[in-house]
Amino acid sequence: MPSRVKAADVAGHFYPAQPDELAGMLERCLAPGPDPGIVPKAVVAPHAGYVYSGAVAGAAYRALAKRRGEIKRVLLFGPAHRMAFKGLAVLRVDAWLTPLGALATDMELLERALALPEVSAVDQPFLGEHSLEVHLPFIRQALGPVSVLPILVGGAAPETVAKTLEALWGGPDTAIVISSDLSHFLDYAAAGKRDAATSQAIERAEGDGLGGHDACGYVGIRGLLAHAKARDLRITALDVRNSGDTAGDKARVVGYGSYAFEYAHAARLKDRDRVALGVLARDSIRQGLDAGQPALPAIEPLPCTLRAQRNSFVTIAIDGKLRGCIGSLRPTRPLALDVCENAFRAAFADPRFPKLSPAEAERLSVSVSILSHPRPIAAASEDELVDRLRPDIDGLILGDGKRQALFLPSVWEGLPDARQFTRHLRHKAGFEPTAWPQGLKAWRFETESFAAA
Repeated sequence: MPSRVKAADVAGHFYPAQPDELAGMLERCLAPGPDPGIVPKAVVAPHAGYVYSGAVAGAAYRALAKRRGEIKRVLLFGPAHRMAFKGLAVLRVDAWLTPLGALATDMELLERALALPEVSAVDQPFLGEHSLEVHLPFIRQALGPVSVLPILVGGAAPETVAKTLEALWGGPDTAIVISSDLSHFLDYAAAGKRDAATSQAIERAEGDGLGGHDACGYVGIRGLLAHAKARDLRITALDVRNSGDTAGDKARVVGYGSYAFEYAHAARLKDRDRVALGVLARDSIRQGLDAGQPALPAIEPLPCTLRAQRNSFVTIAIDGKLRGCIGSLRPTRPLALDVCENAFRAAFADPRFPKLSPAEAERLSVSVSILSHPRPIAAASEDELVDRLRPDIDGLILGDGKRQALFLPSVWEGLPDARQFTRHLRHKAGFEPTAWPQGLKAWRFETESFAAA
């Protein structure tokens, strides 16, 4: 049976059709820049013409390129622009052509996708559609001749994309790309404001309010964000700009953003970023002593990993004994600001201790913990919770909607028995420690923790 291939419909329009010219343009888009130290499972990247959004998309593919050789296949979702249809669509072809060479369709993924009720094989929506095609040369250049499964998102709910991702998620050999631009045709200032709000929502994994005015691929983004919490993914905005920054005027612009999704349990800040956070925490404490307020740095010059929306805890100790510990239960601001605020509060606003004195500050040790997304633990009794906890790994939150308390994973050092761990936390929250309160709920989280410089 002769092979069937999908031609490149928008080559020569959205990107160069000549192989040498295209390869050169991609090399410029993928040129080495500041390395945030992120190794993603999934990315969100834009799909406009390369002259407009190529450099922004390049930030996502530079991060994925670190896994070249490990990634064998790419699952790609993009919004339908040219034809309305219900559900999700795939194309029964053997390969997708690019000027740099063909990418084979991943037949295993294709058959698994078609087994889902929301996915159908139809040709017409793909004709002339650019949201998937513009990513294929990037994939070929950054990852080599991997197999792909492009999926077009029509009239579908985010839950449909989430279910499809669940079925096709795969292991380390599978990468996921969500294709989307951000705001459309606002003036430069309005677009910047809206795209910043969208980026904050994405980094916080709080996408329920995102709609088509925020991102044309919002259905795919929200489907991926559902997995960010369930699978404990840390999200970082790598590059957010608009056509007024790249190759267009500023009267009516289109926004572009690249975002990386990495497993939180494996995510680690680069040493330089850890040192920078330590300096910021100590500066905030010093300014608290001098002026009674935290030191809050300018955010724009900082690397993207310190600008990202995160929640943290800062612990201070003197001679190995706890002297203060304050943190945030959910992300509401950039990590650098969160650490500065929490360092100040740990030193001067922890109700268990008096305010830090100048003499104590000379002997102070500081540590920072970056929290992952809390995930619920199904437990209706103390025994069930104890059985499900992972000592030395899990941080724990207990609450009933009125009262709530948290233990960092570091607390296991002093309370290695899981039953005592949970009882001390219930006592901290104001519950009777030996009884299981009605309506009590539990969440686990993990941390990236390190001593501050």
